[in-house]
Amino acid sequence: MQQLKTCEMRQTEPDFWNDQEEANRIVRRIRSLKQWVEPLQEAEAMAEDLEVMAELAVAEEDEDAAAEVREGLPKLEEAVSRLDFQFLLSGEDDERGAVLEIHPGAGGTESADWAQMLMRMYTRYFERHDLKFKTLELQPGDEAGIKTAVIEVDSPFAYGYLKSESGVHRLVRISPFDAQNRRHTSFASVFVYPLVDDDVEVEINPADLRIDTFRAQGAGGQHVNKTDSAVRITHEPTGTVVSCQSERSQHRNRESAMTMLRAKLYQRLLLERQKERDAMEAEKMENAWGSQIRSYVLQPYTKVKDHRTDFETGNATAVLDGDLDGFIDAYLRWLGAQSKQQAGS
Repeated sequence: MQQLKTCEMRQTEPDFWNDQEEANRIVRRIRSLKQWVEPLQEAEAMAEDLEVMAELAVAEEDEDAAAEVREGLPKLEEAVSRLDFQFLLSGEDDERGAVLEIHPGAGGTESADWAQMLMRMYTRYFERHDLKFKTLELQPGDEAGIKTAVIEVDSPFAYGYLKSESGVHRLVRISPFDAQNRRHTSFASVFVYPLVDDDVEVEINPADLRIDTFRAQGAGGQHVNKTDSAVRITHEPTGTVVSCQSERSQHRNRESAMTMLRAKLYQRLLLERQKERDAMEAEKMENAWGSQIRSYVLQPYTKVKDHRTDFETGNATAVLDGDLDGFIDAYLRWLGAQSKQQAGS
């Protein structure tokens, strides 16, 4: 709280913007602190109001006040629960937004359809939690499903919540594309990167970029428009490729593609830093990204299980409809326990 007041006082100084870099750093710090302070203040105010109403209900035998307390307690419990959950997010980039990518594994239409199911699952999760998101890239499959989906989630702590989703997701079901109704196993990979902006130093030399434009394609091969508005950017030193065709404007698609590129290069930078700190731990982390993290079984029984935390539920329908809170909570607590073990060893 005191840090926030100090930063806000600095912001009112007449020469605050003379040092642009320092001013931007303070503005970012204020924004970061408010993400923690404001929810805490709201919960405290709610608790104080309920305490007053409870005293009134007892002293005056006021049934209206008692009813207000009964109605407000669940809301307070929910606010405290959100705060408790938020305090699990202590990673360097947990406060940032996120870029989420989905790619089908080998298996053609089966895996493409599974990738689309995952995309729906995540968009429903975003909607449940009022997270601001937009689709940057969406390539439909040849027959069904999708080949690629890239979604930007520009909401506080989105990366902290969604980092648990990076890895390979496995589906077991009776295939809707199999005339003999046989059981199939499909795979799709999910990658999550921190959404970075100008406050992060990611050096991108324009000379290292190859920028191509092409005509955007919609589902069924229909043109989104009749101009070469879609943009593909290749960062030649690393071979990183991003593309965006979600906007009609080539300029906006280019901006979105650069956002994706910055996120990918920043994630690459984080991995390189981790290698420098501890090559063995970095290798473990990279291997984990390519491993199967969660199984979704729809036949012959229904179950979703996370293989890192052992958290599971039999309500696969709810999970595929965006109910991921249990898995995310379990992952963050598991990750915290892992960090404590490593610190103690």
